[in-house]
Amino acid sequence: MAATIKDIAKLANVSHTTVSRALNNSPLIKEDTKRKIMELAEQLNYIPNYNAKSLVLQRSHTIGLFFTSISEGTSSSFFADTIRGVNNVIGVDYNLFVRGIDDYADFSAIHRKRFDGIILMSQSEADNPFIYHVLGQGIPLVVLNRQVSGAGIVNVISNDKEGSYEAVSFLIESGHERIAIIEGVEGFKSTQQRREGFMNALIDRGKPIRHEYIVQGHYDTESGSLAMKQLLALKEPPTAVFCSNDDMAIGAMNAVFEHGLKVPEDISVIGFDDIGFSMYTTPPLTTVKRPIEQISERGAACILERIQSPSNEGELIFMETRLMKRKSTADRPR
Repeated sequence: MAATIKDIAKLANVSHTTVSRALNNSPLIKEDTKRKIMELAEQLNYIPNYNAKSLVLQRSHTIGLFFTSISEGTSSSFFADTIRGVNNVIGVDYNLFVRGIDDYADFSAIHRKRFDGIILMSQSEADNPFIYHVLGQGIPLVVLNRQVSGAGIVNVISNDKEGSYEAVSFLIESGHERIAIIEGVEGFKSTQQRREGFMNALIDRGKPIRHEYIVQGHYDTESGSLAMKQLLALKEPPTAVFCSNDDMAIGAMNAVFEHGLKVPEDISVIGFDDIGFSMYTTPPLTTVKRPIEQISERGAACILERIQSPSNEGELIFMETRLMKRKSTADRPR
């Protein structure tokens, strides 16, 4: 039969309340008493009753990880990196609940008794009603990937605009004049930020913006391939293509090979995200490193802090992007 708090209390000659406080590291208990109780708990192989603990503390021991959508516009690599980052931090004391916002007809199931905290990987302004609902429920909230103002909201974001600006500037400095972009899902904040970085780099260096070089993708390999085929069918195809994520860049390179052309000899390709597979493509993909796993880890650490110490103070945390120069780009003779 499993040991209980009362068993530990009897051996330690203290009340069960003292044992409970000691096991929860309460500052009200003296260190020598706390140490004695912890040693007894270990000797007896005491296992906490989390259901009872949850009732006492009014906690669910569940953290929600929500995406704008899991099925639409969220690549498998982005999804996996986000979950891995959060899971690395929250440990076994919390259950992780993963869901897409678009799975819900309404948000009545999202309430304080069900979630101790929520992390939102926000990809669109369409998430705002969900955000307002969470705040209205008094649930601690951390928003990743998109800056959202509001009392108590922690934002962890990357500088996507600067990252794409650096990538396109690198192509211009390499001698490319005809530079195209394969965009992400229309309406996603990341799509907008990367488009702005692309355009600003061209404008700042006096390069024309050609509308036929702006092609819509969907953040997956198939849309990257289709978009590249559209670009290659132009009378004057681009010599370099900036893709708004690595999945589309991989699809774009495959389309180049299908046309009997070479990367980077005939056309240079740059991606965005630096997913694990990007360095193992042929050739290895030049890309903008956006540390999704690290962003998610930081967000998970923040939500744990807010659960333990609630605050109405907002916070904005920037994670830097970095251009990873590999073999999918080459200088263009001027």
